[in-house]
Amino acid sequence: MSKKEILTGAEALIRALEMENVDTMFGLPGGCILPVYDPLLRSSIRHVLVRHEQGAGHMAQGYAHVTGRPGVAIVTSGPAATNMVTPLCDAFMDSIPMVCITGQVSTFAIGTDAFQECDTVGITRSVTKHNELVMRAEDIPMAVRQAFHIATTGRPGPVLLDLPKDVVTNTMEWYWPTDEEVLASLPGYHPTTKGHPKMIKEAAKLILAAEKPLLYLGGGVLKAHAAEIVRELAELTQIPVVTTLMARGAFPDNHPLCLGMPGMHGNATAITAMQKSDLLINLGARFDDRVTGKVGSFAPDAKVIHVDIDPAEQGKVRKPDVPIVGDCRLVTEEIVKAVKELLAEGTPQTDIGAWRSKVSGWQEKFPLQYEQSEPGARLKPQFCLEKLRDAAPEGTIVVSGVGQHQMWTSLFWKFNEPYTWVNSGGLGTMGFSVPAAIGAKAARPDRTVWAIDGDGCFQMTAQELVTATTEGIHVKIAILNNTYLGMVRQWQEMFYGERYSQVDLAGCPDFVKWAEAMGCVGIRVESPEEIDAAIALANSINDRSVVVEFCVEEFEKVFPMVPAGASNDDVMLFPAQESQREFLR
Repeated sequence: MSKKEILTGAEALIRALEMENVDTMFGLPGGCILPVYDPLLRSSIRHVLVRHEQGAGHMAQGYAHVTGRPGVAIVTSGPAATNMVTPLCDAFMDSIPMVCITGQVSTFAIGTDAFQECDTVGITRSVTKHNELVMRAEDIPMAVRQAFHIATTGRPGPVLLDLPKDVVTNTMEWYWPTDEEVLASLPGYHPTTKGHPKMIKEAAKLILAAEKPLLYLGGGVLKAHAAEIVRELAELTQIPVVTTLMARGAFPDNHPLCLGMPGMHGNATAITAMQKSDLLINLGARFDDRVTGKVGSFAPDAKVIHVDIDPAEQGKVRKPDVPIVGDCRLVTEEIVKAVKELLAEGTPQTDIGAWRSKVSGWQEKFPLQYEQSEPGARLKPQFCLEKLRDAAPEGTIVVSGVGQHQMWTSLFWKFNEPYTWVNSGGLGTMGFSVPAAIGAKAARPDRTVWAIDGDGCFQMTAQELVTATTEGIHVKIAILNNTYLGMVRQWQEMFYGERYSQVDLAGCPDFVKWAEAMGCVGIRVESPEEIDAAIALANSINDRSVVVEFCVEEFEKVFPMVPAGASNDDVMLFPAQESQREFLR
């Protein structure tokens, strides 16, 4: 008879994380979680010590974005837990798998307003896929197994485990639940992965019958690792493709069928193709308001096939003609089979040559463009991004903050490989990029990681570059410094009569000195003549993080733009293209 192994709850937690193949986690110790940090010293898991708990959450997200595996964050109770709310909400809205472990006051103190007590489960209930207050040490292994199972199956998302201090100091008899025991412990959780055969066949018929079809790819394609089969579907049918902000890289930008990003700041061809299509094949997108514009006028003549693993998304914004609940990869595989079967049986595909020609014409007439800088003027941000893009090593991972620089990056970078674009989509979290870039680099040390940030975003979480320095996780940061909260300023200029209220960031700080104070190399670029050498230097430095400040045009605006609440038909083009608007009719 084997001897029973007795562990503390803390030891069981670390053992369970090792059993889930966790290799890295991001966190900051404190009173209630302190017992867990002791066995961590003997663990194979790398712990990255952050400077703020929000940074731990965004690092876990960056890790998950580029690997598809859950990012893990661990912090203490009270303010540490509340500092995790923003990353949890961000991960929840963007369907990022994440496991967050928080400390809690001892079970006998819960409800007494003890020091650093808060109702973490209550606070995070609406921003997690699942959360749990674990009340017994013996429940820890099952709770961990459930957390990883829930975070990674169905529609991915964040899971939180709240662990009271006495639970992690108490002892338990070690065990490791089987897959069968985990499934039995979650009787109400049965994600649908295979689409309904009847709906799949109906989708195939619509695809072959459509005259102006369009593949509309969302982040679910990446979550399902469906890029390869989606490309097969596109090439089989020769249907043009748009990739949302969360799906950049899911279909190569350099592919002749790719139209790029649609939406509020998408390109004119992608926006218009959606509006004029007669069939939208939505794979893993949720008809976000930033894509649809005014819902009542969105793609008015289009039938809709909607593939999504979350049944709650079906009909939430746009009622589909063919709803298919299931995993994007598995469902697309079946759609491809069904299309091939129909073709083999003699069902012809409608000639979409005229549609392809029309779309191609839009691409030629409405390319992305910007006005070059006047001599002596500040740099154009688009020019900086083109230079960064063209000099980037193959396989570079690009992370962005939120605002104008995010839109310019998505538009002007070329994403030809999945899992090379990391950004905050649904929540739009300023300050996301620096810690997320560190998380991505920790996960993929073999890749160059460039974070594209604004001067406003950078100031929110820049302290995590201290983490990058001390942990040896070397990232590259490009700050597009226009001395404003750029996107807010753009809206105030366009919709508030140029009344600029609380958006001017000029005068402070000195980003080069700040970077150097955090152990990074700081570089400032003020003229086009300096840009190539600065980027080459940044790319050549691999033993320290690098911050490159590009002093860019203060009043540059992001175009195209669909005003909030307006129809996509009312897209505002680059000023030089407005005279050709009739070609989009």
